Amino acid sequence: MNSPLRGAKARQLRPGAVLLAVGACAVLSLCRTASAAGAAGMAPPAVPQETAQALRVVLGLTVLALLPALLICVTSFLRTIVVLSMLRHAIGMNETPPNTALMGLALFLTLFTMAPVLQKVNEEAFTPFMAGTVSVADGYAKGIAPLRDFMVRQTREADLALMIQLSKAPVPRTMEDVSNVQLIPAFMLSELRAAFQIGFVIFLPFLLIDLIVSSILMALGMMMMPPTTIALPLKVLMFILVDGWTLVLQSLVGSFR
Repeated sequence: MNSPLRGAKARQLRPGAVLLAVGACAVLSLCRTASAAGAAGMAPPAVPQETAQALRVVLGLTVLALLPALLICVTSFLRTIVVLSMLRHAIGMNETPPNTALMGLALFLTLFTMAPVLQKVNEEAFTPFMAGTVSVADGYAKGIAPLRDFMVRQTREADLALMIQLSKAPVPRTMEDVSNVQLIPAFMLSELRAAFQIGFVIFLPFLLIDLIVSSILMALGMMMMPPTTIALPLKVLMFILVDGWTLVLQSLVGSFR
């Protein structure tokens, strides 16, 4: 037996179901019209200007939604954040600086590094596409070209050859024949390799301090004293005296040039 509450819910849901059915009918009608026009050799009906503008806005919002993934995959953000994280672990402070501070610093360093590339993408692809002067295909081709040039410059040939081998694709003759599916993971692998190389160099002086402190404590017979208690202030002091943040950031940004 239906209760009055269920009837009220059914009446509340009925307008949404009607709108969904109307939308589905409209989409089916548009598809049938396009199919009939194609079968008759006629051009499909022109899209109104308001609809085209709405589609451009939707595509722009989609790009913004995918921006975090694009930031990691096709920019210098990956190398930057890995190096900063390894620096924090090398000092011995796993929670200082906090993740939000490292992410913000890595984001601004990425903007500094990628500024010429992003400016070129904005001028040649994004702004003309939002103005309606270029199509989706042309906008994508013009927008991906600067990013591909940046990724190619930072990608090792061995990493690119590995991705081509894993994809079981034919060997490309030129870089234009390399697809983004092969180039992007090769670029990320090269970024991880470069980040670990920089991180290894950063770890060495802090490791030396740990070894010296441990040796001194062992010589003094202070077995129960944790070496971290004494080594951590010394590592922080050394990092401040040599102006470590400036050295790390200059070396990190300079590695992309």
